[in-house]
Amino acid sequence: MFELFRFASPSNLLLGLGTGIVFGFLLQRARVTQYQVILGQFLWKDHTVLRTMLTAVVVGAVGIYGMLAFPGVFGEVALHVKSATVLANLLGGVIFGVGMALLGYCPGTGVAAIGEGSRHAIFGFFGMLCGAAVYAEVYPIISGPLVKAVDLGKVRLPEVTGLSPWLLIGVLTVAAVILFAVLHKTEHPRT
Repeated sequence: MFELFRFASPSNLLLGLGTGIVFGFLLQRARVTQYQVILGQFLWKDHTVLRTMLTAVVVGAVGIYGMLAFPGVFGEVALHVKSATVLANLLGGVIFGVGMALLGYCPGTGVAAIGEGSRHAIFGFFGMLCGAAVYAEVYPIISGPLVKAVDLGKVRLPEVTGLSPWLLIGVLTVAAVILFAVLHKTEHPRT
């Protein structure tokens, strides 16, 4: 029955729902569901968003490579790396950035803000749905030129640099800690 509607099994759906609830809770606790915090990041006065994202990247990298390093504990884990299509990624980043600057939320924080009671984020949510529908319609037309323009293939930093992923994670962690310390000294106090 679930194959007919392309849904995952009920246990996977529940796991996804639980993961989404935890993710939303963590976004709320980090205060990145508040418009003023995101606006503060754009004005370079409040770096909560930057600190939250860098922390998520470091923790996620440790988690992913930790699971890859111990297949006996976590089972068979595979990375599904998408092709690095530079022009498509740049265009997507510009669209994402403009949308975030206009709305004051990214998709995750916008949905979490709705859960927190933000009524103005609802309009952004419907805008995201409309944008996704438009993208789905124009993708067959634009995908060829965007993908073929500059496609680096399925690359990752460890392969490109020839360095261990753990060394790269260590460098990223040290850089994040240094950046956090510098930002803490320069950040405007919260009101």
